[in-house]
Amino acid sequence: MSNSRDDAANEFRLLDGGRAQSSAALLRGRLVGDQPDAVGALAGARLDDLDRTDRARADRAPIDDDLLEPALANGSPGHGIATAAPTTAPARRGASAPADLPVRGQTQHHVHDGPSGSRRYDLYIPIGVPIANAGRPVPLLVMLHGGAQSAADFAAGTRMNEMADRQTFLVSYPEQSREANPNRYWNWYRDSDQHAGAGEPAIIAGIVHEIMAQHSIDADQVFVAGMSSGGAMAAVMAASYPAMFAAVGVHSGIAYGAAHDVSSGFSAMRSGGTPDVGSRLPLIIFHGDSDTVVAPVNAERLLAARLAREDHLDRWPAPLQQANPGGPGRQHTRTVFTDDTGAIAAELWLVHGCGHAWSGGSAGSGYTDPGGPDATAEMVRFFLDRDGRDSRG
Repeated sequence: MSNSRDDAANEFRLLDGGRAQSSAALLRGRLVGDQPDAVGALAGARLDDLDRTDRARADRAPIDDDLLEPALANGSPGHGIATAAPTTAPARRGASAPADLPVRGQTQHHVHDGPSGSRRYDLYIPIGVPIANAGRPVPLLVMLHGGAQSAADFAAGTRMNEMADRQTFLVSYPEQSREANPNRYWNWYRDSDQHAGAGEPAIIAGIVHEIMAQHSIDADQVFVAGMSSGGAMAAVMAASYPAMFAAVGVHSGIAYGAAHDVSSGFSAMRSGGTPDVGSRLPLIIFHGDSDTVVAPVNAERLLAARLAREDHLDRWPAPLQQANPGGPGRQHTRTVFTDDTGAIAAELWLVHGCGHAWSGGSAGSGYTDPGGPDATAEMVRFFLDRDGRDSRG
C-alpha cells in the first residue's frame, strides 16, 4: 500500500467505526447468555436488515494509538511475530512405520508460481504418510497466518502439525510476501483480492491444486482456516471457491465483503462492516471477547452472514449453547447451529477474557493464549467429523 502509517492513522480517526446496531445484535444476547429467547427472532434476520440498520451507530470507544502499529497501516489487521517452528515434528512414542516412510513428520518448502502471482508455502506431511502421490487419500488443511507472521510462526503457535501427526492430514501454510504487503497481511479488504480467478484467492487456490496434483488428497476433505487477516482471507476463500473446500474456520477474523478498501477495512475491524452473504460451507468461529484489534462484533457478523444463506431458519432447532463456568482455563461459551436435518451449519466459540490471540496456542509463541480452549483441536474435530453431527454431544 502507498499509505504511510501516519496517513493511515489519520484516516482511521476520520472513520465512523462504531458498532452497527443490526440483526446481528440478536445474536449478541445468545452469545453472552443474557437474552435466552433472542435466537428465535434470528430466523427472520437477513443481511438486508444489516444493510438497513448499519446506519444507526453507537459512539465509538476511544482509539488506542498503539493498536495502529499492527493494524492496517500497510494492509490488513495482523499480530506479532511468533517463534519459529521446527522443520520436523517429534516422532510418536512407540510409533513404527514401513522402511520407505519417514519416522517423523516432514516440512517441505515450496514456491507456487501461477498466472496471478507467486507465493512461498510450507507443506507439512505427517508421520506415516508417503512423501509422493501414493497411498490412500488423506485430508488437506490450508492454514492462513496473520499479519507480521510467517508460515513457520503460525505452525509453531497453533501446533497444527502435531495435530496432523495424530489425525493424519496434510497442512499447507501459504505465506504472504513482503512485496504484496510489507507487513505480510493478507489483502482481504481489497476488492481485487476478493474474487475467484484473480489476486490472492487465485494464488491460494493454485497452491491447493498444486498440492492435490502431487499428493494423494481426499478432494472431499479440503479445509481452510486462518487467524486475523488470515481468518478474513479464509472467509474470502470460502466465498470465492466454495466447491474447493468442505468447511472453513475463522479465528479473530472478519466476514467476507465487510470491506473493499483500506478505509472500510479499518471500519470493519471496529464495527464488523456490512458483509456480503456468506458461503454455505460449515463454519467454525473462534473469537476473544476482549479482542481490541478485531472487535468481537465481527464474530457476530460472520455468523449472521452464514445463517443468512438459509431460507428456512424457522424450521431449525434452537441452537445448542454450552458454557464452562468454573471449569479449567478461560471461560467460554460455545453455540452450535444445526439445520433441520441435524447437520451442523455453524459453531461459535466466544472465549471470555481472551484478546487478539489463537486460543489454546503454544506458550512462548506470539499472539497465542495458552489458557484458552484448544482452537486447534476443536477446528480439526469440526473439520474431520463431517458426518454432520455434533460429536461433542
